[in-house]
Amino acid sequence: MMKVKYIVPALILTITVGASAQKTTRVNATKANDYGVIYSLPKTSFEITLLVKKSTFRKGEFYPYAQRYLGIEKPVTEDKTVYTLEDISIINKGIPDKNNSFMVAFRPKASEPFVYLREDGIIVSINANPEPEVLQELKIPQGTAPSVNPRNYLSQETLMAGSTARQAELVARQIFGLRSSRTDILAGEAENMPPDGNAYKVVMEEINLQEKALTELFAGTEQTEYFTHSYTVIPDESDIDRRVIGRFSEKLGTVDADNLAGEPIYLSLVNKTPKVEMQLSDRDLKRLENKLSDGIVYNVPGKAALSVEFKNRTLANKEVDVAQYGSQDVLVRRMFDNGKQPIKVYFYPELGAIRQIIQ
Repeated sequence: MMKVKYIVPALILTITVGASAQKTTRVNATKANDYGVIYSLPKTSFEITLLVKKSTFRKGEFYPYAQRYLGIEKPVTEDKTVYTLEDISIINKGIPDKNNSFMVAFRPKASEPFVYLREDGIIVSINANPEPEVLQELKIPQGTAPSVNPRNYLSQETLMAGSTARQAELVARQIFGLRSSRTDILAGEAENMPPDGNAYKVVMEEINLQEKALTELFAGTEQTEYFTHSYTVIPDESDIDRRVIGRFSEKLGTVDADNLAGEPIYLSLVNKTPKVEMQLSDRDLKRLENKLSDGIVYNVPGKAALSVEFKNRTLANKEVDVAQYGSQDVLVRRMFDNGKQPIKVYFYPELGAIRQIIQ
């Protein structure tokens, strides 16, 4: 029999899945459980993750002489730590909605129906093995560290010099000597040229290392490291207008929303789902209630515009799917009565929406 694939229209175009996939469990609908499986639908939560760079600056011992001897215009003149916002990630994470748990009762004649659930009870698939989630994570760059201790390369004359100014002068001469040696080797004019390629590489790396370490005595050092900090926002059915989700300080980094030491980070969420005005009679409402109670209920998420702002700068502005702004529909139970060719249903677990139906 030819397989027909149905893609549910007007659905998810802006999904970013959670950063860590949950385990799934297969639950068989058997006589022992009256052919029923209990599952949950999710409600939307947003995990806003900030990538933060921490830069630790240390002044060099000879920073007052940086311009005079090496022409360094802006050396580090004070020890300080500075935090900067580098990137932002917004992940749509579905969490179980305690008000939207259902039991689907398959008919006994159905061909061994089964359901895959996440460990938190959210439905993943029916009569089909779940497909692997494509995880998207915020990439954390590798930090940088200062060179080795520059005092390891100071000459005896420098160490015994009677003043800081004299030491700075001698170290500057040593730096220029290293630069001259490198130039001679590159030009092939050095008195003691490296005998082969490997020796050449070792010599050049050592010259560069010494020059960098000694130059840091004038220019200062910068050590960088990166880390992330996350905030979670769970919308209700109303819009969010510039809610302070956290704060950020150049001196402290990320801080809580009530810590006035930092500048506020604002989140706004505006419902963009088209409104449909319907007047239903009591009879129609009863039919709808009966429909939702006799089948597999799923979410039809709404659309929203989400933005994050910091210091009059937009960090993120995107369209997102929100289960709370949408509605629900149902796959009627008789769809699963075919004992020979059981229908397969794949869901977006983070939203409770149908991704694909195959029969």
